[in-house]
Amino acid sequence: MKEEGRSDSLFEDPDFPAEDTSLFCDRSTPVVRLQGSITWLRPQKICLAPTLFPDDINLAHSKQGLLGDCWFLCACSFLLKNKHLLNKVLVPDQPQWGDRRYRGSFKFCFWQHGCWTEVIVDDRLPCINSALCFSRCHSLSAFWVALLEKAYAKLHGSYERLWAGQVSEALVDLTGGLAERCSLRDCGSEVEQRAPQDSGQVRKRWLDLQHLHPVRNQCALSCSTNDSPEGACEPGQYHALTVMEWLDVDRMSGDKVQLLRIRNPWGRCCWGGVWIESGVGWNSVDPSYALELQSRATEGEFWLDEGEFLSQFNDITVGYPITDGGHLRSIYSGALLTHSHQLAGRWTRGHSAGGSRNSSSYGSNPKFWLRVCDKGEVVVSLLQQERRRNSEKFSQRCLQDNKNTKHQHYQAIALHMWKVDKKRFSLSRMLNKPPSASTHCHTYVREAVLHEELEPGHYLMIPSIYQPGLEARFLIRVFSSSPTTVSALKMPATSLPLPTEGEWETSNFQGLWVEGRTAGGSRNFLSHRQNPNFPFTLCDESTVTPEVNVRITLQQNRPDTDLLPIGFHIYKLSEGEPTQTVPKDEEPVASCVPHCYTQDVCLACRLPPGAYTIVPSTYQPDCSASFTLSLACRIHRKVVKSQERLGRTIQEISHISLMQS
Repeated sequence: MKEEGRSDSLFEDPDFPAEDTSLFCDRSTPVVRLQGSITWLRPQKICLAPTLFPDDINLAHSKQGLLGDCWFLCACSFLLKNKHLLNKVLVPDQPQWGDRRYRGSFKFCFWQHGCWTEVIVDDRLPCINSALCFSRCHSLSAFWVALLEKAYAKLHGSYERLWAGQVSEALVDLTGGLAERCSLRDCGSEVEQRAPQDSGQVRKRWLDLQHLHPVRNQCALSCSTNDSPEGACEPGQYHALTVMEWLDVDRMSGDKVQLLRIRNPWGRCCWGGVWIESGVGWNSVDPSYALELQSRATEGEFWLDEGEFLSQFNDITVGYPITDGGHLRSIYSGALLTHSHQLAGRWTRGHSAGGSRNSSSYGSNPKFWLRVCDKGEVVVSLLQQERRRNSEKFSQRCLQDNKNTKHQHYQAIALHMWKVDKKRFSLSRMLNKPPSASTHCHTYVREAVLHEELEPGHYLMIPSIYQPGLEARFLIRVFSSSPTTVSALKMPATSLPLPTEGEWETSNFQGLWVEGRTAGGSRNFLSHRQNPNFPFTLCDESTVTPEVNVRITLQQNRPDTDLLPIGFHIYKLSEGEPTQTVPKDEEPVASCVPHCYTQDVCLACRLPPGAYTIVPSTYQPDCSASFTLSLACRIHRKVVKSQERLGRTIQEISHISLMQS
């Protein structure tokens, strides 16, 4: 039996090992310079008495190391101000060092595409010369930041993938809420001119800082710069900082000044304005109050006024406040958004990847109904799934399709919304009208957010990618102050034009692909003949005209988030051949391929008289699922119509009785 507490009895994560594979992904960032100099140590090898959190909460804040993840650390600061959010991310009461239950592992949870995902890591941390080389707490004996950073790196695949990012993305991952990035520069006129047009360029909403007053002490605030303000960051370098406090301060002259306390993740002061410790700005404030405010600025923090703030920073990221009960609060009005919904979807090439409104195929994009019961504030977000977390094959295909490597992880997305009369709804007429609300431009962001005050009624929401044919998964989220409902709109398959003389007879069949039995896969596999098959016969009368006489639709019964690639083949049966057998070595007479990740596939064709069988399949064998097969055959007889007269019951003649007569 191993001695308790010995290092060889501690957990070592096989999925995120203490090796270079956990540090690097493509070696495209300055992190690669650390190769060969990093060792992995557990906290008890770094200091004498490690702990997750220090007694002084000010010393629990993060300090950026040699990794460019200031965006992630700004989001971490918000967790320290909200214990109920911190407890969701870092599961409370986990055994720490010195505890008999300690086994060298820690559990974290991150919100990912609609649900909380558990990530377990060991506590071996990257070090140089026995000191943490990446992020740490201001207290050298506290390790919650370093461990959280490791878990987030594991979620992304490596530490290097945390080099550069958006604060808004980290805030959503750590809270499950919403965050918006806005410009602090008043470029409103330019935005209004471009608003009605679809664009592949990033568009940032301009935000008047005063609008945040109702929630300024509750929301997450981060500021960033891409310029080179005095001492704020190195030339040409993007850097994000956290707004820790925002106060209205009385001057001795009787007027007020707004002061903001900023935390720099680098852990050092980088500002030389009039509100530094010995700055002249403090001379206008009561001396005792000035000393109190200055004492609040700990290591890495500084004060500046609103004018300095607006002149020195380009953007601000605002995370929506989240109550203890899990409800979001609007950053525009402070109203509680007590109603929420989410639905997953996907853009699929050849089926639902219709592109922007510039494209004639725009109407094929996924569509969602939003019903607003009472007038109120509604926030809708379109969150796309990051492509580098999809399968390797899918990622490679996307990168080949999109030569813009600057935005290789995201598509340019937008969300448009029309108010419609659901009883008189016409998609083509609706699309000819301007939308009631939209995100205006397609932008290369993970999440696009639409905020509106909406009247009661039905709204049709259409999410889209700028370029037609590009694929991605997405999540629609709706938060509202009044009751709402959200549902996916399933558009019916396009009907074939019916001749004036004749009609169509449709049969529906339910089927199953069962692993090891009837899930034979595509024709690439010898097991293809094991798939279910559905025989049918066409009589001579179906060939009176040279028009299409068969329409087949295959629909899989699976959610949009877990679709299989499906397709089908039609085989001609020889005379006397068993109808329940797929012909061996026979080529199909018609096919609906390639197999597609979509809810349904359809084929319309003309077949001569004879016996046939339909063989539906998934691309890979042993993929279990249920499906519905619809077979429509054209028959030549006069269409029987119902006749209705006022005050009388509808008189109908069934097709069956007509055929029997």
